[in-house]
Amino acid sequence: MVESVGLAVAIVVVTTGAVWLGSTWLESASEQLSEYYGLPQVVQGSVVAAVGSSFPELATVAVSAFGGALGIGTGAIVGSAIFNVLVIPAVAGISTDEDVEANRTLVYKEAQFYMLAVSALVITFAMAVIYYPVTGVDFISGEMNRSLAVIPLALYGLYLFIQAQDTADHVADPEAGAGIDAARQWGYLLAGLAVILVAVHELVGAVETIGAAVGVGEFIMGVTVAAAATSLPDALVSVRAARDDRGVASLANVLGSNTFDLLVAIPVGVLIVGTWSFNFELAVPMFAVLTLATVLLFTFLRTDLALSTPESAALLVAYALFVGWVVVEEVSTVVSVLPSG
Repeated sequence: MVESVGLAVAIVVVTTGAVWLGSTWLESASEQLSEYYGLPQVVQGSVVAAVGSSFPELATVAVSAFGGALGIGTGAIVGSAIFNVLVIPAVAGISTDEDVEANRTLVYKEAQFYMLAVSALVITFAMAVIYYPVTGVDFISGEMNRSLAVIPLALYGLYLFIQAQDTADHVADPEAGAGIDAARQWGYLLAGLAVILVAVHELVGAVETIGAAVGVGEFIMGVTVAAAATSLPDALVSVRAARDDRGVASLANVLGSNTFDLLVAIPVGVLIVGTWSFNFELAVPMFAVLTLATVLLFTFLRTDLALSTPESAALLVAYALFVGWVVVEEVSTVVSVLPSG
């Protein structure tokens, strides 16, 4: 058992590195292609870079769904969303000498639509509990099916429509994409996606092994271990953008990635397996943490439309408290907010 756990930990480390490598190719290609096609900075961050850097989360959901462990994939999505909101902006803010700049479009449009995404997913979960309840268990549970999964997907379609309208009004610099080999960049992008897909396949299996060995449920392992590993691309994209004085793109990547993860990645897993039963009592506290984390970030961003170093440190402290709470829930009987099952 100890040997299998040790091997699983080693696989997590190696696959995380592979995800980082694939994400480097993907991030660079996404940036080059955005310049080539003349996309505005906020669209570069919230759609192109966000969807690309969110591919590990999407791959995690798909792989876990095919493997019968969708709880890991879903936990990775929720945990990744919390990680993205608290850790990535904080690391981006601390890694630069200046404040990470935001703007009103980011705060009022991207932020509000992201909050709408969180609300829509919670409502979809609630509808599953109301209309498709699961009986025979000692906790509140619902069954998500394909018809319900279409709801958040349709909302993401609206998000893309809004971004398309912004792109239509944007006047691109004709010299911005000069000298970029689009075919070569598409090759890098596809190669990065392939590396990430293979790495995530092994990562999900390793996380399953560790969770079974230490007696931790799939959802919690997804929220912590898998979430941190698959959020690496988002961190890479945002930190590089912040260091290049592209604060709007850095923060837009975080919000765009979370919007994609919540509205697309989870529904895709449901579309693959057909139906998925979940513990609503476990999901609600996690969504509550995500909502509080989002409110904290938006409060900081609205202050002078920038994220300062002290505010970045406060976000890191908030994430440390979240991880500490989850660990205490698993190893102690004193704190029992999260139900078992």
